[in-house]
Amino acid sequence: MSEGFTHRPFEGLGGLLKGKAFRLGQVQPPEKVAEEISDEEFFRQAMLKVREIKEFTRIPYSQVRLKPHRCKDNDDNNQNDLNTLRDIRDGKRAIDIRDTQEYIEWNNPAFRNISTVDLHEGRYSVQDFLDLHGCTLAEAELVITEFIKESVRKNHRCIKIIHGRGLRSPNGPVLKNAITKWLSGRMRKYIIAFATAPQYDGGLGAIYILLKNG
Repeated sequence: MSEGFTHRPFEGLGGLLKGKAFRLGQVQPPEKVAEEISDEEFFRQAMLKVREIKEFTRIPYSQVRLKPHRCKDNDDNNQNDLNTLRDIRDGKRAIDIRDTQEYIEWNNPAFRNISTVDLHEGRYSVQDFLDLHGCTLAEAELVITEFIKESVRKNHRCIKIIHGRGLRSPNGPVLKNAITKWLSGRMRKYIIAFATAPQYDGGLGAIYILLKNG
């Protein structure tokens, strides 16, 4: 393109800015600022005409308090639950231990027709029992094995093992869990079913075992 068609409308703008533009705010041009004053002084000069807007020093606001929505049905249910807990605490209402996490039951797959509910409710007469209080895990395994074998030899139908609940153990009911594993595992050839004993006969700290006929 020839020079005759070149249009440079802003060519003289640089000189104009150097000479006049910075006089409007009475601030020195950047070249002089960089050479003669510090950043702090430059900032101070730039802020000379800044004034506080007193109306903005304190902006009033109103705090909104949300009221929780109360559901009457939930309130009634909660009250009923509290009443139930109070009745249980005061001995006015019995606990169905089958609804607790500590309740255990098991059926041998070969004897599905046997009801663990009947066993738990004491429909079978207990003919012998074993108390494991004071036994270590290793000792308990030995005495349980011998106790069950002896009970089968005696043709006993239902026996009870008192294992405790393990509430004082930092690791939980270790013995109870081990017994459940033994009975449903290597000892299952002697066993039809087992279930937690009813409340009046040891409850969650004992177990009823239904044995196969000798």
